[in-house]
Amino acid sequence: MANIRDVAKKAGVSVATISRYLNKKGYVSKEAKEVIEQAIKDLNYKPNQVARSLSTKQTKFIGLIVPDIMNPFFPELARAVEDVALMYGYTVVLCNSDRKAEKEIHYIETLKQKYVAGFIVTTNQLQASHYQDLDLPIVALDRTIHTSIPTVSSNNKEGARMGTTYLLEQGCRNIVCLRGPEGLGPADDRLAGFLEAVKEKNITTHIIECPFHFEQSEKIAQEFLSDTKGIDGVFASSDVSAAGVLKAAHTLGIAVPDDLQVVGFDGITLGGMLTPGLTTVAQDVYKMGTLATRMLIKLIEGIELEDKEIQVPVKLVIRGTTRSEEG
Repeated sequence: MANIRDVAKKAGVSVATISRYLNKKGYVSKEAKEVIEQAIKDLNYKPNQVARSLSTKQTKFIGLIVPDIMNPFFPELARAVEDVALMYGYTVVLCNSDRKAEKEIHYIETLKQKYVAGFIVTTNQLQASHYQDLDLPIVALDRTIHTSIPTVSSNNKEGARMGTTYLLEQGCRNIVCLRGPEGLGPADDRLAGFLEAVKEKNITTHIIECPFHFEQSEKIAQEFLSDTKGIDGVFASSDVSAAGVLKAAHTLGIAVPDDLQVVGFDGITLGGMLTPGLTTVAQDVYKMGTLATRMLIKLIEGIELEDKEIQVPVKLVIRGTTRSEEG
């Protein structure tokens, strides 16, 4: 198996030049790059990643921290991150924090010791200063941590306004908003969109805090629908919560969409698998993961970002949980 000295001899340059080329540290002329690349190809040389990490204090690993791997939204994000990272020669290490600050700190500190190249974070359990003090490239995905940290998100407020307005257009006059956890950026923004849509409308509204968790959403929805009669519409701040509502309605014998119309938020694959199919405000989950990964790799490789805050548009996907069905 060829080593770095073999490559240097084949290319007719010094070992130091090969090292600068491999580690992208220091000047290497265009001509030298060409002969080095040809030598690497001819010798089928594979750099020793362990040795490189020791010399550069950096590996080709990216840490992806998610709050709940059981929520289908996050595996779909992770798939996009992994696909793009692999294209650029990076490997993704998936870390499930379970929305616990101590687990997140453990993962961050452990991966830092392993010379991780950077992080994509879809949680915000820690203070913004903790992320800022990492001294590593970091991108926030699906939520804002701090203005100094590059962010990829969707237009949560507009999406919630869009979904709620559609319920109103379909005749709903007694609507529940299953808002996400208070203090969570996307959930707060979706509540703001809901409130904007129902403002000064002659309707009855209810707001219930609900985690993005199927079983808990089902329980909360079942209790509320049992105790409160006449509810004809639900805007759920996540598709997982909306699925919980559908299960609760089925248990209580409430017909969807004849007696109760439901709109979710996320656009995960699960929504199209339900019966009836879930009307939802769809985020372009794959695009969000793709953009965040490319943004992080640019930071890792010292390329200046053209835009540090990217907001991906959302769209309403109409299916069977509302009365007017398209497509």
